[in-house]
Amino acid sequence: MPANNEVGAKIKGLRELRGVTLEELSERCGLAADQIEKIESGMVTTSLTPLLKIARGLGVRLGTFLDDTELSEPVVTRAKAGNVEAVRFAGPTDREGLEFHALAANKRDRNMEPFVIDVHPAMDNKFILSSHEGEEFIYVLSGALEINYGKNTYHIEAGDSIYYDSIVPHHVHAADGKETRILAVIYAPH
Repeated sequence: MPANNEVGAKIKGLRELRGVTLEELSERCGLAADQIEKIESGMVTTSLTPLLKIARGLGVRLGTFLDDTELSEPVVTRAKAGNVEAVRFAGPTDREGLEFHALAANKRDRNMEPFVIDVHPAMDNKFILSSHEGEEFIYVLSGALEINYGKNTYHIEAGDSIYYDSIVPHHVHAADGKETRILAVIYAPH
């Protein structure tokens, strides 16, 4: 099962376990019930913002959708072990969007979500800004990133970083049509 179908299945399982209907979750998180249903079934690849809203609506942290088990001890992710399984978000084609590699999978009671993210170039420049509660820290490992943040645009390159409040509408995408890799730490209160 692709990672996105697993995320959708976890959302549906949690929702049903808590006795929450699609309509109730829709009201709690401000998303259309049919959009949630498509995410749960794996019919659509969603962006991070709807997942954060769903997590908040269910009263869980974002990592709950990405984890298999919960550990209380430190989580070590070793480079020599190979790539961490990626979860893909957004992008209308397979070459677009974001691939999230979780760096703290299974860590119980964490307040931050650290990821290495492969940012694939978009085919067009029509970006929809979105917002959610919390903060984000991004460090560019390779390539260049463009961030639309409110009315401003920031261009950051390898070795640069940016830290911002996620409540301000924003969109993160590869700059100059080139593959980009970033380290991102997301804090989203639940």
